[in-house]
Amino acid sequence: MSTGNSDIDESDDGEEGYDYYYNSNEDTEMEPNDPHAADPEYFEFMCLSKEDVERLFNECVENLCASLPIKPSLAKLLLHTHSWNTSEIITRYKEDASKLLIDSRIKASKPSEIDSQAIRSAKSLPCSICLLSFSGEHFRALTCGHWFCKECWATHFETQISQGITTSMECQDCNLLVPEDFVLNILNKSSLREKYQQFSFSDYVKSHPKLRFCPGTNCSTIIFAKECQSKRVICKFCKTIFCFKCGSDYHAPTDCETIKKWLTKCADDSETANYISAHTKDCPKCSICIEKNGGCNHMQCYSCKFDFCWMCLGDWNSHGSEYYECSRYKENPNIANESVHAQAREALKKYLFYFERWENHARSLRLEEETHQKIIDRINEKVMASEGTWIDWQYLRNAAALLAKCRYTLQLRIPYADYMYNGPLDQLFEYQQAQLEAEIENLSWKVERAESTDRGDLENQMDVAEKLRTTLLKDFLSV
Repeated sequence: MSTGNSDIDESDDGEEGYDYYYNSNEDTEMEPNDPHAADPEYFEFMCLSKEDVERLFNECVENLCASLPIKPSLAKLLLHTHSWNTSEIITRYKEDASKLLIDSRIKASKPSEIDSQAIRSAKSLPCSICLLSFSGEHFRALTCGHWFCKECWATHFETQISQGITTSMECQDCNLLVPEDFVLNILNKSSLREKYQQFSFSDYVKSHPKLRFCPGTNCSTIIFAKECQSKRVICKFCKTIFCFKCGSDYHAPTDCETIKKWLTKCADDSETANYISAHTKDCPKCSICIEKNGGCNHMQCYSCKFDFCWMCLGDWNSHGSEYYECSRYKENPNIANESVHAQAREALKKYLFYFERWENHARSLRLEEETHQKIIDRINEKVMASEGTWIDWQYLRNAAALLAKCRYTLQLRIPYADYMYNGPLDQLFEYQQAQLEAEIENLSWKVERAESTDRGDLENQMDVAEKLRTTLLKDFLSV
């Protein structure tokens, strides 16, 4: 498919179509000042250790204590319950300190009528939980004034910690939160104290909008970013790639909520879809059975040599410079007037349409991994036969890597397509993804036939595919 300026069409009223959007040279002749400005996936972040993050937390606590007359343990609790927003806490504290502490479940709404001094000086008092009598010094209470013996507090804490509850731990008789120093002063077992601090640290990280645990297996790295965006993060230690905002696998250009709904739907209906979605298809010309053994959707029948599209079984040449109609679901325009059962069948039909394309891209990615390995083996053979150096043949590896990147972007646009509502941006998105899909299939075709593909032609195809992928992400990457 060509993306040259010769393809630009102008309508009668003088407005250019989408081709102008891609082919205008107005902004392409000058290099951007910031090399990252042209990369929609660029994202600034840091990989931190647990010690680094603890220092960050301590600095936040110290800054808050320097501004407000509160203890460090309460400052930490306030920061945790307010997403570590120091300025908001200070503002609210100055407006109404009592209301802030009550709303944060640090201070009781009604002052305790029990004289704490009398409790502490008592020689013998019964605990209202275990009913055993102890001296007043053996009792502890929060600002709510609910006094219990240390053993009952310790048992309560042990039970909560065993369930993974730490920062949300409450008083045994009300919903007041228990601060960290209160817990650590009562717990005697070092294993419990260590587990409490471990769970608390995890809660603090999860509540901080600029921190995210790396989801890599056995990786203790914590990612810090100045903004919480659905951007790509690559852990420098375990190399795991994920979305900073939701912590799931990187899913651009689909937003976090949409990919979550899509994956849930796939998990619920995957068996049905897998049953319906066949792995083999008949050639539309000679009807011979064909199995897909490569990532490319440009198929050529080994019997009659007919070129067709794997997805829609249409003549490959008919795709031409038009965008793929086979990637666009055509809904029944009168479905809103149909019965509930008819609407449900239409919804299932639409889902299966997109699920088949989702699975097809996934299968293509797996098959192209095999192609990548074959390319590496082929390069080794070329080098051993003195047909060029390893560096001379790196363009083939780069082409395979770019193909995988583009294919992944295409797969992740499927959920967006399933949840579109026919707005003006949706039409642009359909056009962009179809242009990219066409160029990726051209790239895949050439990569799989790298021996006979001219290097200049392949590198030009790589450039076209990457520019289309970048344009798609730049316009639709969730921020």
